[in-house]
Amino acid sequence: MKIALLGGTGSFGTALAVRLREAGYDVVIGSRDAERARAAGAGVGVGGAANEDAARDADLVVIATKADGAVETARALREEIGATPVLSVAAELVFTREGVLPTADATSIASRIQEVVDGPVIAGFHSLAASNLGGEEAPDEDTLVCGDDPEAKALVLELAGKITAGQAIDAGPLASARALEGMTAVIVNVNKRYKAHAGLRITGVH
Repeated sequence: MKIALLGGTGSFGTALAVRLREAGYDVVIGSRDAERARAAGAGVGVGGAANEDAARDADLVVIATKADGAVETARALREEIGATPVLSVAAELVFTREGVLPTADATSIASRIQEVVDGPVIAGFHSLAASNLGGEEAPDEDTLVCGDDPEAKALVLELAGKITAGQAIDAGPLASARALEGMTAVIVNVNKRYKAHAGLRITGVH
């Protein structure tokens, strides 16, 4: 299966690319700048291409841009993405003196992406930090995944189970992605307070 990480030249995208490559997936990092994408891909042992080309040939598209560019990236590439499933990993955060907060927007980034693409959108991986993904071993934490399309969700759950040492958890419909994205703020605050690299564990699920 070929996975395109659109806007994947940052720390999260490259760390995810390594984990996916090690799990046996065919990975290509995408960028608006094809040369930058190829350089980033070469640095972690995967392919690189312009976002348009990466999306066009993929079996799964991951919108790996920063949060403020996620919806526009999906909208601009609607034709190239087509009916291909999309994984949204972004979360909008507000940084204040008191701590990191989720935005007050009533809809998730994932739901907004669903409005501008034709394929099913799945939300997940929000609790996975780049520093944990980029470690020598797979992160020892669980991964929460939301979505409305059963086949696309099963695809992402299988993928999640291969890149972490924890469980891949079906966390319900896409509407629940708002809570997942907000959880990112909680984890960032915990990591700042305790100088840690915390993840999530869901107890009582087997």
